Amino acid sequence: MKRVVTFGEIMLRLKAPDREKFFQSAGFEATFGGGEANVAVSLANFGLDAAFVTVLPDNEIADACKRDLRSFGVDVSLIKTGEGRLGIYYLEAGSVQRPSKVIYDRAYSAISLSKPGDIDWDTVFDGADWFHITGITPAISDSARLLAFESVKAAADRGITISCDFNFRNKLWKYGKKATEVMPELVKYVNVGIANEEDCQKSLGISIDADVKGGHLDTSKYEALSKKVMAEFPSLKYMAITLRESKSADDNGWSACLNDGKKFYLSKKYDMTHIIDRVGGGDSFAGGLIYGLNNYENPQDALEFAVAASCLKHTISGDFNRVSVKDVVGLMGGDGSGRVQR
Repeated sequence: MKRVVTFGEIMLRLKAPDREKFFQSAGFEATFGGGEANVAVSLANFGLDAAFVTVLPDNEIADACKRDLRSFGVDVSLIKTGEGRLGIYYLEAGSVQRPSKVIYDRAYSAISLSKPGDIDWDTVFDGADWFHITGITPAISDSARLLAFESVKAAADRGITISCDFNFRNKLWKYGKKATEVMPELVKYVNVGIANEEDCQKSLGISIDADVKGGHLDTSKYEALSKKVMAEFPSLKYMAITLRESKSADDNGWSACLNDGKKFYLSKKYDMTHIIDRVGGGDSFAGGLIYGLNNYENPQDALEFAVAASCLKHTISGDFNRVSVKDVVGLMGGDGSGRVQR
């Protein structure tokens, strides 16, 4: 069984109920979530040996967070305890033409205060085959940036496959460095890149002439974009780009493409109406792609698995994707009617 290690920040997620505005009701739905943890949950649900690494405070909320991850089968034994707090993000789910809103409250979180040397990478990578990180971790703080670089260098030195979701977050790059100063150096170590068009532009400074806000995407332009990224970063063996057609907050077209340096693959497109929760959609794609590349010989099949897994995530509230391989394969095979299974 493949062992995958993911590394990043997990937060307390406080969401306004249903599609309400903040404080429209006097309460929040409290769960946990974060890019790399979301990927670990997906992989554990798919039957892989998945471990999540982070730094958490020593308190009851952090303990509850670890219990939640453990309930999915994620290995939390490598999580370190440090000074600081558990970060929080507030979510207001959009509807129709009203977009979703995210407010971060993660300053002085335990991982943002962590620095190189705080994590024993020899222990973390013992028996690991794959390492996953995102562009969120180096955006949190300067010390987290240094820790992120330490992690990918340690993985590369051990010959471990490295995947990275470029994940540009404009609200996070506040400590004096721009994403385009940091991410290109980190991606030099990456073997499997995952992004959308905006991530490529704002994290790497590589762009194409494409309208990402419109209701229709010209997929031919994304072949050119994937080629440009792979030409710039020779370590990349695969470059995946998700393609979201946002018609409204509730109605999206969803597909993706993959370039393996030899061939360009384009997935089936799903028309997703009445979306329940799109937060974590990209992470569910990343988890699906990691599983697919490790379990299918044909990159087309790996891509289709990733897109189908992510399509199903849009039907589930919360950051975590709670579907099985059987669920995903069923949708890949065309069983998308939603009929009751008796």
